[in-house]
Amino acid sequence: MYSGDRGSEPFGALLRFFRERAGMTQETLGKHVGYSKSQVAMVERGERSPRGDFAQIADRVLGAQGALLVLAEKEFVDGHRWQRTEDYIAEEKTAAALYIYQAMLIPGSLQTEAYARAVYATSCYPTYDDEEIERLTASRVLRQQLFDRKPAPSVNYVLEESTLTRPLGGRDVLKAQLQHVLAIASLRHVEIQVMPHDRTDRPWPHCNMILLETAERRQLAYVEGHRAIGYFVSEQPDLANLYGKYGILRAKALNPEESATLIEKVARDL
Repeated sequence: MYSGDRGSEPFGALLRFFRERAGMTQETLGKHVGYSKSQVAMVERGERSPRGDFAQIADRVLGAQGALLVLAEKEFVDGHRWQRTEDYIAEEKTAAALYIYQAMLIPGSLQTEAYARAVYATSCYPTYDDEEIERLTASRVLRQQLFDRKPAPSVNYVLEESTLTRPLGGRDVLKAQLQHVLAIASLRHVEIQVMPHDRTDRPWPHCNMILLETAERRQLAYVEGHRAIGYFVSEQPDLANLYGKYGILRAKALNPEESATLIEKVARDL
């Protein structure tokens, strides 16, 4: 089990207390939260973290009046069971393959220095000071080493079309960013696909996600969340579901050649 999946014995014990007080079985609670009976039991034993909306739904159906939410916030957000971006980057540096879906911005590993700086400079809350903006920007630019290392990883991106037109940093910054995306897309081990606005027959992941194959060919997923915090997924069926969604996104998006044509047009029209 990947370390990011560790549970919490205090949370599990409190969950069991409220479940038993409510006279609800593990199986019934599982139906509410979308877990099997055995998965609920793993959460209660502290062997598995409650991902997604588990804590919110369980708190409501068990009448915990916010107690489960308070403990989940302490155990799984401020604690070390959730993974910060730096933990993901460590995996990215050695991954054999990466599959990246981004809904709002050009992905971090594709960002130019000027675009990355604009992302951090326009973060209104919390506001970064100049020193922090430069530190974060430099860290992000270093991720470009992904494309030069050997052996070269296989990398596929699916970008929502809106990421190509969001004018972060202004016209010149965006134009240079799109030209940089095209340059990276020309690399033999990289594919960049764009999901057009008008595609309706496709899944909506409702989050940014990155699927990885480690150097040992172990599959792993990283789902980005609130406060620059995300979590790793390595258990089934959650992992298979994310890979399935990404496969459909990739199939519904424009192919790499069509995507490059669209990106070129957007850049030309700026």
